Amino acid sequence: MLMDLDYQLDLPVERLVGVDEVGRGPLVGNVVAAAVILPADCNLRLVDSKKLSEQKLRLLSDEIKSVALDYVIASASPDEIDELNILHATMLAMKRAVDGLKLDFDKVLVDGNRCPKIDYACEAVVKGDAKVPSISAASILAKVARDEEMIELDKMYPQYGYARHKGYPTKMHLEAIEMHGLIDGYRQSFKPIKSLLENGSI
Repeated sequence: MLMDLDYQLDLPVERLVGVDEVGRGPLVGNVVAAAVILPADCNLRLVDSKKLSEQKLRLLSDEIKSVALDYVIASASPDEIDELNILHATMLAMKRAVDGLKLDFDKVLVDGNRCPKIDYACEAVVKGDAKVPSISAASILAKVARDEEMIELDKMYPQYGYARHKGYPTKMHLEAIEMHGLIDGYRQSFKPIKSLLENGSI
């Protein structure tokens, strides 16, 4: 359908939901998840979002939204990440995405090795974003949505370089934090930020 799959789907494509997340590693902003139901005749050439350029990601994101039977993009906030930890906040974002779907479905397929606590049949698929089309589509929607958040943040605070590093702990980003301090939205439980706060560096 979309890629050479070595994963066998046990239900028709249009009865399956693909789920993936983006943004576990950054120091700032939401963790974002998407849930997608694709039609059986979808012929988009999808791959893992990490293998695509920003331009290609944006184009595919628009195409996925135009052909998907249903999709939801959801998130968990930095405050929720600090309160719950990143794993549980990620599961919460996934649950919100799945619970937001309006179309009926039979099963949820999640990228990785863990399923969120949802009231539906669910299966975790390791490297699912390279094996299952709907998971690949979800990874692209989540990636573009989170990148757009960082681009908007960059417009407000260009001195931090969010459009370039997307919130990840690069040398440039850490130096900008030490120079300019923290804005709202940083994950204060994450070690680099926690250490800077404890040391009085910011």
